Amino acid sequence: MSALAKPVNDRVPRAAWVCFAVGIFAYIVAVFNRSSFGVAALPAVERFHASASDIASFTVVQLIVYAALQVPVGILIDRIGPRRLIIFGAVMMTLGQALLAIVTSVTPALLARVLIGAGDAFTFTCVLRLVADWFPARRVPLMTQFTGLLGQVGQVMSAIPFAALVAVQPWTVSFLSAAALGVIVVVVTIAALREPPKSPDHPAAMSIADTRKHLVIAWRHPGTRLGMWVHFTSQFTNTVFALLWGFPFLTAGMGLSIGVAGSLMTLTSIIGVFVSPVLGHLVGRHPLRRSTLVFGIITTGIVAWSLVIFWPGRAPIWVLIVLMFGVSIGGPGSMIGFDFARTFNPPIRLGTATGIVNVGGFVASLVTMALMGVVLDVATTDTGGGYTLSAFKYAFSVQYVMWAFGITAMLRARHLTRRRLADDDGVVVPPLRYAIRRDWERYRGRRVEQTGAKKSDRAVEAPTRPDKTDTTDDTDTDDDWQI
Repeated sequence: MSALAKPVNDRVPRAAWVCFAVGIFAYIVAVFNRSSFGVAALPAVERFHASASDIASFTVVQLIVYAALQVPVGILIDRIGPRRLIIFGAVMMTLGQALLAIVTSVTPALLARVLIGAGDAFTFTCVLRLVADWFPARRVPLMTQFTGLLGQVGQVMSAIPFAALVAVQPWTVSFLSAAALGVIVVVVTIAALREPPKSPDHPAAMSIADTRKHLVIAWRHPGTRLGMWVHFTSQFTNTVFALLWGFPFLTAGMGLSIGVAGSLMTLTSIIGVFVSPVLGHLVGRHPLRRSTLVFGIITTGIVAWSLVIFWPGRAPIWVLIVLMFGVSIGGPGSMIGFDFARTFNPPIRLGTATGIVNVGGFVASLVTMALMGVVLDVATTDTGGGYTLSAFKYAFSVQYVMWAFGITAMLRARHLTRRRLADDDGVVVPPLRYAIRRDWERYRGRRVEQTGAKKSDRAVEAPTRPDKTDTTDDTDTDDDWQI
């Protein structure tokens, strides 16, 4: 039975909130460690006697390590649970930041970022597992969105207080301070984080053969692959823009000042604060229309980018604000992919399925970054090496290729998933146009009934309240409630 057909239990124990708070703290520090090097890029050039390409390679290598470890980490979660892995990841990031604080050349500094990327890879997937194990199924989509949203506090920590610290303190002091946060995570996790109670279908341990079998089963389930392609298609534009090409595009391409460009980049985080809870609520309320919601998010991004790319010359500020909206919703939209992993996989292989999903967006991001770099080099005719607006527009057009590939894969996986859902659970998802028409007729029927009830109430001497059972939300009774 898929999670869509399981009974609803909304009771949340106090221990769940404690464990969630500890997991969120660990994830905030992981995001801080991930992004801390970016705000120290200019001092890093001087300290390591490195070129701009060397510094850029730090981000790429870190993402490669992160993506490569997702499936192994997911398997380990299923075998030993998230608590020990969060501790291990925090230890690795602490060692990486401490090493980065004392080295003075590129090679050991690159090794330090590898350690940080590896420790980061352990954290997010483990926190998602804590959410899935501790919270009722109907609350998980909203809590998953809150996880991604609250994790961005780490981005703010690196952009404001840590950047200020790097500006006034020596390199070694700054990064040893960052390493100290990892020590706090280890202590707090050991003291307060507990593994959730084991469900009846979650065995205490698995053999290596069972692990291999569950990896194959998780991959073969079309619902897992649908989640991966959702993550692939919706996340990459946000990641590429935020981590590498967004700021240069706004300053060198659009000619904005550093202050205005920074404000637009900050706007993406602000938009995410409002979008994430809305998406979490919609996913929990209408689980059979998650893919439709994702297609709407992707379409919004495509329209926003098309408006900028095909705008003659530099786009006005209002168009760039529209672009920030289209870019920012991709991050919360990609979180929906993890909900597919949760609902189509039992607890015994949930970590493995989550790792598979998480690979998608980062592989897409790495491929897009590389292709855009090639296009920028080919399209740039400035002998001084500066990138032009037209070169940036050509480079960002690479996204159309990634979108086309991802959407095609999503449609294929959705078809297989819905067929599997009908065969296994007897849940048939009708076309959206029929669902809209059916629910509109239901809505009109309720309005007619309520109008008739009000007229009847006025005709009697002592009116009574309308029966609330007449307006019960269809999500509680109909598995195929659509809109």
